[in-house]
Order: sequence, then C-alpha cells, then structure tokens
Amino acid sequence: MKALPGIFAGLAAALVPAFAAAQGYPDRPVRVILPVPAGGTPDVLARTVTPAMSELLGRQLVVDNRGGAGGRIAAELAAQAAPDGYTLFLSSPGALTIVPHLSKDVPYDAFKDFLPVSLISTGPFLLLTHPAVPVKTVKDLIALAKAEPGKLNYSSAGSGTANHLAMELFKSMAGVNFMHVPYKGAPLAVTDLLAGRVSVTFNSIPPVLAHIKAGRMRPLGVAGARRSPLLPEVPTIEEAGVAGYESGSWLGLLAPARTPPAIVARLNEAVVKVVHVPEIHSRLESLGADPVGGTPQEFARRIRREWEENAKIVKLAGVRID
Repeated sequence: MKALPGIFAGLAAALVPAFAAAQGYPDRPVRVILPVPAGGTPDVLARTVTPAMSELLGRQLVVDNRGGAGGRIAAELAAQAAPDGYTLFLSSPGALTIVPHLSKDVPYDAFKDFLPVSLISTGPFLLLTHPAVPVKTVKDLIALAKAEPGKLNYSSAGSGTANHLAMELFKSMAGVNFMHVPYKGAPLAVTDLLAGRVSVTFNSIPPVLAHIKAGRMRPLGVAGARRSPLLPEVPTIEEAGVAGYESGSWLGLLAPARTPPAIVARLNEAVVKVVHVPEIHSRLESLGADPVGGTPQEFARRIRREWEENAKIVKLAGVRID
C-alpha cells in the first residue's frame, strides 16, 4: 500500500493523551500474528491497516502469517507471548469463537488469555452456486433441496471453519440438507465450485467477484444485515426468505492478557483513527469489509456473543476434531 503523506500529522496530535499514558511504547518493531496464510482476504485487510498504524505509532508492525488448524496455531503463539505490547494477535472469528468448541485440548482460553483492543472490520459471506445448478434465488435453492434430498453438496474451507458453520446454520434455519465436502482452505473450496464438483458454498465476496462477473458463479444472497455495495443487485438472505439469517467474518486486534491498560488504550485509539482515514476506509470497503474501529468493551461483547452462538451451531452440526 502506498504511503499517505500528511494524513497522520493531525492524527498523531489527537493521540497525545493516550500516548502520554504509555510513554516509550513502542520503541521497537511490533509483531502482529495473523492466523491465515498470505494472500487471503484477512491478510489483504491486515496489510491495508498495519502500514498506516506503523506510520502513526512510529514503529513497524510486522505481520507474521501463521495459518493452520483453524487459527489455533496462531492463537496459541499469541496467548503465550509476553504481555508487553510487542506481540499482538490480529484475529478472525475461528480461533476465538469456533475452535474452542471443536476440541477438548485447545491450549488457550479465548477470554482469559486475550485482551480485546478493537474490532477493525466486518464482512458478510455470500451464498454461491455453480451456474449449472438450476436455481436463481435462495427460494429456488431451498425448493430444490427439499424436492431432491441428497442431490446437492457444498464446499467449505474445512470442518469447523466459519463458512462451514455458516452453511450449517443456513441448513437449520431453511430446513434443508446438503452434503458437506470439506477442503483445506477456502481457495480449494472455490476452485471445486468453479469446476462444478460441488453445488453450493459460502465465501467472502472479494475473492469471487471476478468469477461472478464472468458468469462462472451465481450469487444468491448476501449473509449480512444489508446488501453489499460490491453487489448491490444481490439481496440479503433475509430479504430472500430466511428471516434473521446472518453470517460472516471479521478482523480484530487483541493483545495477550495482562498487557498494560495504557498500551491497550494507545493501540485502540490508533486503530480507531486509522480505519476512519478516508483513503483507508474506502480501501477496506473496496475489499468487501465494513470498517468498524470500536471500543475494547464492544469487541469483547461481540466475541462473547459469537462464542455462545457458535457453541450451539457446532453442537447442532455434530462437529468435532479430536
């Protein structure tokens, strides 16, 4: 991302109160652990925000991609890090609100081992089909699934991943059944939908936009509270007939437990300022993300709410990875 000269001069002055409470921090680069490989949507979002935070804080934030195990590897590293503000966790939902329900031996506690700093952005999933599937709307898909039980299958990024649970929730609320075909990551799940080897999937919007425009995929519904500006003609799944349905992902910054409150406050204020810089705000929106930048308390409540919701979905789907 190119530098944004002059943007942060005013922001730095605005951060003086929080900075004074954490004098001297940071005085060296800050490691930011990200629970996904390079190249995916969370990675692109992270690399949109961290350079701007580096400029504002005066030290480089170094993104450390540690994908695998649904985010468990990255979360464990972050939980065990020294609580000094020099190792942070830039997480999506899986590691904190899904993985703890999938196994009895998860080596961290989503609430005791982390301090929420700020939610950075949210983004809805998109319900997609291969063009050969004879449906054009969510209602069509539900009708076909009920008329021909067992005919349709769906891909996910793996058992227990966010888009797996998104489909399990959809199945429950719509009263339908599809066969699950798990893959090792979202790109492979999308590839086999393109090839017609699976019928349906949920995915983030940006990676599939080109396929939609080329007619290689058909979008049926946005799993958010409102339509996406990237696909304004596509209704929400609630509009399309499944009342109350919402599912998606988010990106948020956390610190290890016992990180000094003044450092958490400084980081929070930096995130909030950065995501509301017009150029960065627009860039996040172009990637299908809704910029947020709220308080630690708001982020903590979201994690708790989704942790409880996902506990129910995991139990409903009977998913375990022990």
